[in-house]
Amino acid sequence: MSILTHFASLAGYIIPFIFVLSLVVFFHELGHFLVGRWCGVRIDAFSLGFGPEIFGFYDRHGTRWRLAALPLGGYVKFHGDANGASMPDGAAAASMNAEEHATTFVAQNVWKRAAIVVAGPVANFILAIVIFTGIFYVSGRGMLLPVVENVAPESAASAAGFEPGDLILAIDGNKIKSFEDMQRVVQTSSDAMLTFRVEREGKQLDLVATPRRKDVVTPFGTTRVGVLGVEAKGKPENWHVEHYSLADSFLRANAETWYIVSRTGSYLGGLVMGKESTDQLSGPLRIAEVSGEMAKIGLAALLNLAAILSISVGILNLLPIPLLDGGHLFYYAVEAARGKALNEKAQQFGFRVGISLVAGLMFFATYNDILRLTRQLMRLG
Repeated sequence: MSILTHFASLAGYIIPFIFVLSLVVFFHELGHFLVGRWCGVRIDAFSLGFGPEIFGFYDRHGTRWRLAALPLGGYVKFHGDANGASMPDGAAAASMNAEEHATTFVAQNVWKRAAIVVAGPVANFILAIVIFTGIFYVSGRGMLLPVVENVAPESAASAAGFEPGDLILAIDGNKIKSFEDMQRVVQTSSDAMLTFRVEREGKQLDLVATPRRKDVVTPFGTTRVGVLGVEAKGKPENWHVEHYSLADSFLRANAETWYIVSRTGSYLGGLVMGKESTDQLSGPLRIAEVSGEMAKIGLAALLNLAAILSISVGILNLLPIPLLDGGHLFYYAVEAARGKALNEKAQQFGFRVGISLVAGLMFFATYNDILRLTRQLMRLG
């Protein structure tokens, strides 16, 4: 394979990765930017990426919009801050007159600061809803009827008495319209007893099954979910596309966003409780790999990935870790409760702790990516 071919193959992963990540980061920082400006805060810089500036310009408000060399994040630097993480610059604040100081981030009341900080994650959720709405409205939703084709031996389905040809109508009284609907209920209900209403040879009957917890491989890595042990009939006559009005697309987009939020929250909770493992965490290498694969499928698949990543970034930033938005919100909650802010020394200590935690998280995620890629190469070899 020539060097040019290698480069083209690599670009097929890097370009979609940069597109997806830049889209998510831009809207996250735009949330901070817009609410900050509405609150009367002067903004010194809006940076997409870190490191040396590739391109930049000043807007009429004096904000430097910059595109930087390392496309792995971004920041909004408010006036009076020492850096893009909103750490106050005491020396700079001391040299300002009253009028200039009033335009700084730190001079705003606690509720304005909280609104500015939470706007970033909220923008991520809004972006996901907009993307999902567009996909549902333009492309509809492919629906595979929940007709059982195969029943895995010694599975939960086999123990419950499922048979090939069964049409799943409802789970615990909730109507099931597609095989995906059934999977989502089962995956989030490991070790929980579920009652399935099925249609068999024109008759309806109830089957009780308890999905078993199992590691399954998805495009985003290995995850532990509930598994029933049935396969669907993928015949053409069992497929149809359901189209939605704009209003229904918006409602479905909200439901899709909430589903991803709840699944992510469940995983994070399991991680804290010791029920989940860090080997399920994915980092930038895995995101790049999946971005490339989604780009091969089409723009809709790539945008769908961007929506999922946007939700993940929104949730991650709401964690109460200093350095992240959630850490700032925690500080503001303490400030609102005690009537004054934590001193600068305490905030600096929290900032260092936050850096350590985020760096550790990135280390584990990247380590998992490298380990996964190594295994793939060994299997290929």
